[in-house]
Amino acid sequence: MEREFMEYDVVIVGAGPSGLSTAIRLRQIAEETGNDLSVCVIEKGSEVGAHILSGAVLEPRALNELFPDWKERGAPLNTPVAEDRFMYLTRNSGFRMPTPPQMHNEGNYIISLGNLCRWLAEQAEAMGVEIYPGFAAAEVLYADDGSVRGIATGDMGIGKDGEATANHTPGIELHAKQTVFSEGCRGSLTKTLFEKYDLRDGIDPQTFGIGIKELWEVDPSVHQEGLVLHTIGWPVDSSTYGGSFLYHLENNQISVGYVVGLDYQNPHLSPFDEFQRFKTHPKIRKFFEGGRRIAYGARAINEGGFQSIPKLTFPGGLIVGCAAGFLNVPKIKGSHTAMKSGMTAAEAIAEALTAGEEGGGGREISDYGERIKKSWIWDELYQVRNIRPGFRAGNTFGLVHAAIDTYLFKGKAPWTLRHHADNESLRPAAHCDKIDYPKPDGKISFDKPSSVYMSNTNHEENQPAHLTLKDQTVPVAHNLEYYDAPEQRFCPAGVYEIIYDDDGENPALQINAQNCVHCKTCDIKDPTQNINWVVPEGGGGPNYPNM
Repeated sequence: MEREFMEYDVVIVGAGPSGLSTAIRLRQIAEETGNDLSVCVIEKGSEVGAHILSGAVLEPRALNELFPDWKERGAPLNTPVAEDRFMYLTRNSGFRMPTPPQMHNEGNYIISLGNLCRWLAEQAEAMGVEIYPGFAAAEVLYADDGSVRGIATGDMGIGKDGEATANHTPGIELHAKQTVFSEGCRGSLTKTLFEKYDLRDGIDPQTFGIGIKELWEVDPSVHQEGLVLHTIGWPVDSSTYGGSFLYHLENNQISVGYVVGLDYQNPHLSPFDEFQRFKTHPKIRKFFEGGRRIAYGARAINEGGFQSIPKLTFPGGLIVGCAAGFLNVPKIKGSHTAMKSGMTAAEAIAEALTAGEEGGGGREISDYGERIKKSWIWDELYQVRNIRPGFRAGNTFGLVHAAIDTYLFKGKAPWTLRHHADNESLRPAAHCDKIDYPKPDGKISFDKPSSVYMSNTNHEENQPAHLTLKDQTVPVAHNLEYYDAPEQRFCPAGVYEIIYDDDGENPALQINAQNCVHCKTCDIKDPTQNINWVVPEGGGGPNYPNM
């Protein structure tokens, strides 16, 4: 069956903060200039916001620029930050430390990023943007001259055997003069663009963390609306980059999470279990006793910052938001920079689409990259470029170096530290201590199956696995042999499992793709990059409420 196609001026892949900001700004410019632009956004989640997960404390700088009247429009920024706390935890105690200047949150808001995206989508649709949730971009389309001409959504109704079922519906091609990739961290199409156009040539590898989050409804006596609490130290060891957040929302809710840098070395480490035991700390447990967990999720985040920003443009398209890596790690914030990058892209696209005989179709809008370098994004990321890589030498050195870089050099040190690929950091399992994680109590700490259930994750069972292996022998012959199958532990959803026959022999990797929460950790941390994450059928995956 031939695929149908639709044509637009601009197609945007991903309805996150950057993609929606791109769409809105394009339509704003169209209204301001009278030069109409047709804009389409596709989203693989079942609805806008279904796959959005972040802490989140929002710095409203970009939102103020996009919608100066956002309060009157009813944006869901309901909880201003009232207090910042920063703590160092030891095994049984902890002490308060001065809050680093990058983490000061005066004027910021504790929000659900998913709800903000839902609101942004409402604004976009009211302005004429077409948004199609439940459609996963599975393929980049190229013109004969090698430029991007759009994307194709995945076929529906393909069985596990790769054959069309009775419910088969072919994907749709979306053609555009410019295609914007706003897939978020480790986008499955974006990474193919990096390779095709050598967009990462001459820059540092992107580095990542895995963020695991729960939403709780707590006893009113321990709730402090507007409190922002961050911790470092226990439970991870001094060589592992990690830390927590507790954000007190409205309605007696707390969003709590833990981030582990994916450059960790011990293959026995489980980020999920580090998070669960973090909640049992005496300084932390008190917030959750008597409360109830109401949501769970996980997502990889970019940590490379300034050194890892790729070339942002190529013929026929460009990259915005976390797909490019604009997260400010010391701030633990990326939504404001993601939104600004989308707005900047929109302005460059609008100018190109209304200039010249070509109308911008298939052209490389290199002006976008130059505009980013002249924006506050560039200055902000440059000033903090050395803080995250400083922690590769251990947390003590990282803290001391961060203080020197911040207070002495004020972000303008005469050196720039480099990054290394996360998948190359694991040491052989035989050279590392095993970690004895306590059994979850089902009240404060939990297991993976019950957590995945809380994420409302679902995939159509009769479809090809979207977690693919380049070489079927690697999981046992290499990962199990040298690293004790770390995919069993770095996945926060129990997707990967080593199983044995009845005699306890012949190990094999079982992939429980139904559990996948689309965090992308496996695609990042697998030692030989043998795991390739591709999109499942549109609408599959988690359905996060208020996350």
